[in-house]
Amino acid sequence: MAATVSEIMTGLKGRLATVSGLRPTDYLPDHVNPPVAIPALESIDYHQSSRGGAAVHELTVTVIVGSASERSAQSRLDGYLSYSGDSSIRAAIEGDPTLGGVAQTCIVTSAGGISAIEIGSANTRYLIATWNVTVYA
Repeated sequence: MAATVSEIMTGLKGRLATVSGLRPTDYLPDHVNPPVAIPALESIDYHQSSRGGAAVHELTVTVIVGSASERSAQSRLDGYLSYSGDSSIRAAIEGDPTLGGVAQTCIVTSAGGISAIEIGSANTRYLIATWNVTVYA
């Protein structure tokens, strides 16, 4: 039986919680309190086996680190983008590719999309990056 989207989101949240100081969610929050990691479902391919029951979920994880003008936010983002290490988003997710037992496996395929966005009524500019994650469930 394929995992539900909610189970996958919860599994991702659990893996992202292993990064010290990062505030992962398993839903789109009303307010952000950086650094925060927000997973989002992009697509599901339902027919990955001839008998059904296997699906491929394509997700993104967007990390908002802080004010776009702060050197510390840029430094933190560099750590999150690293291939390995205690603050690596890739290493955290792939540290348990089953996402706590809900997936067959998962892989972080790429990262990028580094940009500044404005959030909130005060139009605060935040620095963000996005990771692409493929989950086989």
